[in-house]
Amino acid sequence: MSKPYVRLDKNNAAVLLVDHQAGLLSLVRDIDPDRFKNNVLALADSAKYFGLPTILTTSFEDGPNGPLVPELKATFPEAPYIARPGQINAWDNADFVAAVKATGKKQLIIAGVVTEVCVAFPALSALEEGYEVFVVTDASGTFNELTRQSAWERMSAAGAQLMTWFGVACELHRDWRNDVEGLGALFSNHIPDYRNLITSYTTLKGGA
Repeated sequence: MSKPYVRLDKNNAAVLLVDHQAGLLSLVRDIDPDRFKNNVLALADSAKYFGLPTILTTSFEDGPNGPLVPELKATFPEAPYIARPGQINAWDNADFVAAVKATGKKQLIIAGVVTEVCVAFPALSALEEGYEVFVVTDASGTFNELTRQSAWERMSAAGAQLMTWFGVACELHRDWRNDVEGLGALFSNHIPDYRNLITSYTTLKGGA
């Protein structure tokens, strides 16, 4: 039986960026490293563009996991930043959960490293508490395709929706006419081929 279409609503969504840390990024082998980092930053830029509450969290920064990717902190200098002292599941950290609840949003867009742990654990925990969860697959990374697929199936079976950052941005935007230039710039900054489309569009528009 098909499920009803639950779409992202920019007025009811928050973004959780979980453990995008320098050390953990070295573990990501299921996607090209440069492409992966671009996807993470594209999701971050999307969150900023749509004005979504965003929460940053890290796990055991003083250990091998390392510090948060600096670009994320630079993008969200005022966002809640939860440096978890040891909890593997971010949802086991009271400050993190409090920050999520403080957003007042019921839709959670989650991405992180690694997929079957840092993403799956809080995603499953949030689903259990009644949140709608959207996992950004291409801004989450792990060791290989086997572990990735296991994580996706576990989260999907529990009710999480699996999306890409591009799909997230399009669903939040709804209609190109809301802001052609703004959305076009977002896409152009992270998708080289899309930059060609926008360049063609702006050139034709300028000559009209």
